[in-house]
Order: sequence, then structure tokens, then C-alpha cells
Amino acid sequence: MSQDSTTVPETARKLSGRRRREIVAVLLFSGGPIFESSIPLSVFGIDRQDAGVPRYRLLVCAGEDVPLRTTGGLELTAPYGLEALSRAGTVVVPAWRSITQPPPAAALDALRRAHEEGARIVGLCTGAFVLAAAGLLDGRPATTHWMYAPTLAKRYPSVHVDPRELFVDDGDVLTSAGTAAGIDLCLHIVRTDHGADAAGALARRLVVPPRRSGGQERYLDRSLPEEIGADPLAEVVAWALEHLHEQFDVETLAARAYMSRRTFDRRFRSLTGSAPLQWLITQRVLQAQRLLETSDYSVDEVAGRCGFRSPVALRGHFRRQLGSSPAAYRAAYRARRPQGDGRPERAERPERAERSDRGDRFERPELGDPRTGEASLMAMRRAAMATATHAVTGGPLGAPPPHSGHSGHIAHTPGHAGGHGATAPDPGKPESDLYTPRLPGQRERPVG
Repeated sequence: MSQDSTTVPETARKLSGRRRREIVAVLLFSGGPIFESSIPLSVFGIDRQDAGVPRYRLLVCAGEDVPLRTTGGLELTAPYGLEALSRAGTVVVPAWRSITQPPPAAALDALRRAHEEGARIVGLCTGAFVLAAAGLLDGRPATTHWMYAPTLAKRYPSVHVDPRELFVDDGDVLTSAGTAAGIDLCLHIVRTDHGADAAGALARRLVVPPRRSGGQERYLDRSLPEEIGADPLAEVVAWALEHLHEQFDVETLAARAYMSRRTFDRRFRSLTGSAPLQWLITQRVLQAQRLLETSDYSVDEVAGRCGFRSPVALRGHFRRQLGSSPAAYRAAYRARRPQGDGRPERAERPERAERSDRGDRFERPELGDPRTGEASLMAMRRAAMATATHAVTGGPLGAPPPHSGHSGHIAHTPGHAGGHGATAPDPGKPESDLYTPRLPGQRERPVG
């Protein structure tokens, strides 16, 4: 069940007599990020009865017998151990330190026992991997951070992973997407337990919206798991991201890494949690998303500039990943974008408009009015873009923007559907992310 549902599935077991609904246990592990860990501590561990928020009793429990070190090298001391989970009506796993490591067996046993005794089990972000390892997500819908969703689905095929949701409520087992989505799920729990007024009062104290619409696909970017940062494969991945507009496939990436295709696939999957081909397709879809937001290219042109060999391939992959056609996505994005949002137009568009408005008043309108010495709007805009480019890339002032002057071919990626030999006119490198707005909105669901 997704975040937009108004009812809760009747799948919860009867709570054991020794457990209490008002007791929330938070299970911490060493290496967990401090932000995700702090979310349930703040929501359930602070007395806000003066604001109309019912009080929970919080038990902070260590999930393993090692020093609990978190972000920045901070060391935490949990006042309780796994035995305290036996009293909790809700058990929250804020995050797990690495998607490549198995959780401690003792913690998994404690979670299974709590679930069998009727406790509500919650996994925030990568905490879903702990719940899946305990077998609590088998046959259930679940979500996690979109970056790790392919890994969760691959490693636990019986879990119905939906990377588009901010959180999923399946009655006695709940999961959320990354970071701030944990706040959404915790507010949802308060809303389920004590009603909308209590959740609204808590949201006001936290200065967050009581309920966010839409899903997490609007927040996709080109990030990769932190594990890849120090690996030699990172250079190949960086090259791929910089050359999405060019023609290359996974065999090309394997050759650049000086590996066989089989070895490359294995190494890439172990680092990113995704097969190289699927990752490459996802990056091309994300780049298409940016171009649809920031340019006036046709869908055919966008397909060529993002490495798809045909618009048909783009439309199929785009709909599967974002739940919308490219044209519908662009229309919805523009409908929601506020007027005068300051987004720069493409350079050639304002130039044509300026010359049309001013006619042939000056031989070179970009130089301004020679009689007054005033610079034209186009000249000022170019100067501003050059300055911004210099600040981001370190390139010389006056250099062309990152999206201009680069040409390439339509990439041919194995597994892409579509026609043969389609060529977009003068395909260029996509615009810099510097000019890409990030405005989340409600997605369009596919019909049927």
C-alpha cells in the first residue's frame, strides 16, 4: 500500500501481552548514517504533549555488540540491547550501513520474533535490506531509496519493490525511501495511531508538510553508491556519465576497464547493485528527463541526444521507469513550473527572439547599442552564463557553455528497442546540471 492510501491492510497479528503499543524500539547499528538514525528518535523520543502530540516511550537499542560509530566518526552508546525489543509494539530500523553486508544474525532473529508477536516492523531507507534479510518482506510490497531499489529487487526476488513510492504501508511491515522520506513514514505512523490532528501538530513542530504528494522518482539524479568512490571502476563510470550522448555499449565500458565482459558485469554489480546495462539505460532515461525539462528539443531529438537509437526505445524505457510518456512528462512539468522561475532559456532561442523584437536596428545586436554603450540583454546573459560555467567547471571565462559545440552519435545500447539507423540532427552534449531545476510533482500513473 502506498503513501496515498487512506486505509491500512488488515494483516497485523495480535500484539503479545508483554508488548505495549506506545513503546517504540529503534534498532541502531554501527556505520549507520546519523540523519536517518535521528528521525525516529526525534519523532518518538521527545515529549510534545503540550503541542497535542501523544507521547511514545522510546527504547534505543544496539543491534550488535560493537561500538556504534556513525557519520563523522561519532560514537553512540545505546542504553538497551536486543532484549529490549521484546517490550516494543513498534520496531524501527533506521538504516543499514551497507547494502553489500549481511546484518547480524542475532538482530534478524529478534526482528522475526517481534513480528511473530505482533509488533509493527519499520524499515527506513536501507533498513529495508535488514527487513528483507529477516524474511519479513517476502511476498510483500516495499520500497527503499531509488538508488538501491534494483539491488533489493535482485537480491530478494520475492519482494515486490516499488522504487517510486516515498513509503509503503503493508499493515504490520512498513518501508520508506531515503532520508527525508523517513519523516513522511514516521508522520504516517503517528497519523495511523492518533489521527490527522496529532500528525499535523507534530509536522508543525518539525516544520515539515504533514503529507507530501508524488513519489521519489522526481528526485532521481546521477549519484552512485558511496562504495564506488575509491574503486578504479569509478573512472569508467565517470566517463560513461560524461559521454551519454555518444555511441557506446557495455562492451565499451568493459574494454575501458581492461576487463572481460563477465568480470566487468560482476564487479559493476557488486559495487552499484545493478547490472551495467540496466544502469546505463537508467542514466539515459535520467538525461532525457533533464532535456525534457530544460530544452525545446523534440522527443526524437531527445532520444538521439541521450543515446537511444530510436524514439520508440526512449518512450518504452521512460514509461517503465517514470510511469509517464516523455511528452506527458514535459507537459506536466511545464504546467507546474511557476512563471518567472529564473530558469535560463537556451542561448539560441533568446537570441532569435531579441533580433526579431529589435529588427535589424544594429548590425550585431549582441554587442549592444553603439550610440549609448549599453550592452544588450543577450550580451549580459552570455556573460552571466560564462561566469557560471567558470565557477562550476573552472574553465576560462568566455568559453562556450557545457552543452554547446559538442557533437556525437546516437548510442547503440544492446537491449534497446527501436528502429535502425535513426539519426538526430547535430546531436550535442546535454546541458549542464547547473541549469536543471528540481521541482517535484505528482507523477502520472500508467493506465492498466
